[in-house]
Amino acid sequence: MTNRLFDSPRHEHTPEQRRFYALTEIAYTIVDFGAAFCFVIGSIFFFYDSLAFAATWLFLIGSLLFAAKPSIRLWRELKLLKMGDYKDLAQRKTS
Repeated sequence: MTNRLFDSPRHEHTPEQRRFYALTEIAYTIVDFGAAFCFVIGSIFFFYDSLAFAATWLFLIGSLLFAAKPSIRLWRELKLLKMGDYKDLAQRKTS
């Protein structure tokens, strides 16, 4: 098993850290579903000329949601670091 950023054993975290991790995973999943929804509806809209403008906006929104995913992961790691996950981060850095 490799130790790296974004890959830490959850069993070593405090209950507060595990709860925060779970909440960010839920946010990550909601963003995934939102992006998928925008792309599917946008694709359907492109079948109708009158909805092409709305379809373009849905594709843009879906793209922004996909761009938010790595931001959520980075925010989660920085927050876990601030919550005292220093030991785990140091282990991942040296490997």
